[in-house]
Amino acid sequence: MDIYVYFNPISRPILHFLLFLFLASSCLNNSSVVVESCMEEERRALFSFKQDLSDPSGKLSSWAGHECCQWTGISCNNRTGHVATVDLRNTYPYTTGDDQWNTTEYLQSCLGGKLINPSLLGLKHLSYLDLSSNDFQGIHIPKFIGELTSLRYLNFSSIQYLNSVAGEIPSSLGNLSNLNYLDLGSSDYLSSKNLNWLSHLSSLKYLNLRGVNLSSTGVSWLHEVNMLPSLLELHLSSCEIGGNQLPLSMPTINFTSLLVLDMSWNSINFSYPKWMFNLTSLTKVDLRGNSFSGPFLDEFVRLKSLEHLDLQSVGLKGQFPKFSGNLCRLKSLSLASNQIDGGIEEFLSGFSNCSFNRMESLDLQECGLVGKLPSSLGMLRSLQHLYLNSNCFWGSIPEFIISNLSSSLQTLDLNGNIFNGSIPQSLGKLSQLVSLDLSYNSWEGNLTEAHFINLTKLESFAVSTVQPVPIIFNLIDYEWIPPFKLHHIEMHNCRVGPDFPVWLQSQTELVWVSLTNAGLSSEIPEEWLSKISSQIHSLDLSSNQISGKLPFRFNSFPNLESIVLSHNQFDGTIPSSICSIQFLQVLALNNNQLSGEFPKEWSLWSRIEYVDVSNNNMSGNIPSSMGIPSSLFILKIDNNQFSGEIPSALQNCSRLERLYLGGNKFTGSIPSWIGSKVSTFTVLQLQSNSLSGHIPHHLCSLPFLQILDLSHNRFSGTIPNCLNKLTSLISSSHNGWIASGDFEAITVTVKGRATEYFFFNEMLLTIIDFSHNDLEGEIPEEISSLVLLATLNLSINQLSGNIPSRIGNLHLLETLDLSQNQLSGQIPQSLASLTFLSHLNLSCNNLTGRIPSGNQLQTLDDSSIYEGNPSLCGFPLSNCTEDGGNMHETHEADDEKTHEADDEKLGLYTSAVLGFIIGFWSVCGTLILKKSWRYAYFQFFDHIKEKVALAIALKVARLKARQ
Repeated sequence: MDIYVYFNPISRPILHFLLFLFLASSCLNNSSVVVESCMEEERRALFSFKQDLSDPSGKLSSWAGHECCQWTGISCNNRTGHVATVDLRNTYPYTTGDDQWNTTEYLQSCLGGKLINPSLLGLKHLSYLDLSSNDFQGIHIPKFIGELTSLRYLNFSSIQYLNSVAGEIPSSLGNLSNLNYLDLGSSDYLSSKNLNWLSHLSSLKYLNLRGVNLSSTGVSWLHEVNMLPSLLELHLSSCEIGGNQLPLSMPTINFTSLLVLDMSWNSINFSYPKWMFNLTSLTKVDLRGNSFSGPFLDEFVRLKSLEHLDLQSVGLKGQFPKFSGNLCRLKSLSLASNQIDGGIEEFLSGFSNCSFNRMESLDLQECGLVGKLPSSLGMLRSLQHLYLNSNCFWGSIPEFIISNLSSSLQTLDLNGNIFNGSIPQSLGKLSQLVSLDLSYNSWEGNLTEAHFINLTKLESFAVSTVQPVPIIFNLIDYEWIPPFKLHHIEMHNCRVGPDFPVWLQSQTELVWVSLTNAGLSSEIPEEWLSKISSQIHSLDLSSNQISGKLPFRFNSFPNLESIVLSHNQFDGTIPSSICSIQFLQVLALNNNQLSGEFPKEWSLWSRIEYVDVSNNNMSGNIPSSMGIPSSLFILKIDNNQFSGEIPSALQNCSRLERLYLGGNKFTGSIPSWIGSKVSTFTVLQLQSNSLSGHIPHHLCSLPFLQILDLSHNRFSGTIPNCLNKLTSLISSSHNGWIASGDFEAITVTVKGRATEYFFFNEMLLTIIDFSHNDLEGEIPEEISSLVLLATLNLSINQLSGNIPSRIGNLHLLETLDLSQNQLSGQIPQSLASLTFLSHLNLSCNNLTGRIPSGNQLQTLDDSSIYEGNPSLCGFPLSNCTEDGGNMHETHEADDEKTHEADDEKLGLYTSAVLGFIIGFWSVCGTLILKKSWRYAYFQFFDHIKEKVALAIALKVARLKARQ
């Protein structure tokens, strides 16, 4: 744009004077001349840059017209009019652990695209470029960025878990010699094989490479950083720096002005580097998540400017050191998740020498601390945040602490200790308290209005007791309204019912609600639920006696992600409107009295992950729409009345990990998609149905499977010989469990009885149960390869052949049940090597020979283990003969022979008597009854007698004649 200026003729001196005034004013105050219009070339460059961006929130809607200096995110140099700043960072607030943070809203606010247009090169005077916290879907940082040599500020960082930029960091960034600020913090998607380019950025004051993989740089990364004399902040968190990449000493240190050092969550396992303690300007050190060895806090006392020290999870062991006021400037200290012996009195005594104590945050959670809570904590009068959870503190909370910290303490976390007695009413004096966690202790007694009287700022409250008697919420005034508005409430084993109290219904800003075993038995108040419906994220009212219909029929619940209403008395059907809760991830309705079918509108859920309706009275077929949300990874519908075949639609759930269908009326065979289309299963429970057919070989294509229960069905055929492909039962490195929540439970038959396991124990189970079917053939030898198997139940089938000879390889086996089959041969000697075996049943087979002895088998002295095998001998049955036969069986054989001889004699005598009787009466009886036969019989004998007498007489006469 050309500018023409015309002057009237005036004297030269006046002209010189005016020119002098103009130049002077320009030098003294650049802002006195404002150029409102941007350069046309730069406007076109920005417009081209916009064309390749996606902008779902319309952030760049102002990018129109000619005044580009007025566009959102654009700033120009007031004197020259050149574009100096492009600030397009996503300003949506992101904080980890914020219950009100909305992922969808965040992604909606992101700029995106798969290309950063090189038109930015037209901004030759650009000094500030910020594209952070957006979603560029893993694009590489463009090499041309290195040509923007006027840059002083460059930020491509992304939030945790979001892959915005990825790939190798271009070495061309080394051309940005004017750069003061460089932030490439990512989520493990960027890498750099070397940092040679870094040494060229001699003006750099801030460097953030969080999440950048530096494992290939060796020790060179430190040498390159050492070339940055102006560096004030260095952030190298989660960079995969190993112990051999951190030199313990260096000849010279050039970045001695360093104020902040963050090397957290790497893999450093050596002593603290000596050079670090020469950086005496350090105000913040974050080394958490490594495995340092060496002195505790002894060396850190040399850093007298230190204000923030984080040594969480660094493998510290031993007692607290005593120091003499050298850490008085500390504002925050975290020693969480280390093993520190004894109490903390001696450590706290070091702060007594401080003229002014500045400690604002003290984190000692999970340190193994034991004893009463020391009153000396009250000396830390500036303390705002105190984390003592997951230790072994007992007794009560000293009044001195409460009174001294009443005007400062904002966070008090005592969760997971063994505090006992009553909760002190004086907690109500902590007027600044925002978060109070007293859960999982051994509290007793009541809670009253006095406990909360001055807690006007309280936003988060958690309380529970592990005692069998619950804490009683005992209010004097039933209509009491608390002085606070909670966002988070968590009360376990704390009696607030039977009705939903007025004070609870007054809490209308709740985001997270967990009231389990709270004695609630009335219906959920619809008005209260309506008031919290717009912001509620999680609702857990499990283990109460709440009755009525499910309360999700009228409100939309736009942010609700988790519903846990298990172990109540809800009845009726699941309303189809529950499927309109768009962002629902967890639905647990188990152990109620629900009936009817699943709603058909299942496909409306796009993020559902966990569904549990087990132990109800539901029926019908599983709707095909259940397979539409591919996000599902746990489906638990066992112990209902569902019928039909296992639907093929579930094959679309590619993440499906745990499938519980037992205790229903399913028919048909195991579908082929299990193992062929979906191979992510860790649990497959199909027991107690009417399934049939063969056990398919494609089940062997489940590398993460740990629990396979096909018991109480009608399966036939043989056991597949490919079970040795179940790699999670062979190697622990193939464990595929994904955490769900402490509400997940599984019932399995272990050690001969049904037992319920919850998540953290459930994930340790390894079970194969084929019992109560019609399987035949031999037990495949390949089953001996499943060395991590804990339970093997093949009982009540028609299996034959020998027990696999290498059964002893299953060294973790606790339960082995092969009873009621047709197994033969000897029990393998290797069985005696199973040192964990506690339940064994080999009864009702055809096993022979001597029972192996030794190790764990000697403790299994119940003879019923082997009953029904007449040819077995040895402990705990009778002794064996020399040839290995059953001595009791030999005596029985001798007795049997004797009995057989006696039986033969008895048979002979009996036959003779019977023969005589039959022969006698067959002749004599006939003669007595038949008169004509009797006459003929005697006539016959008379005739014979005469013939015999005549023959004798003739014989005698002949003899006499010869003489």
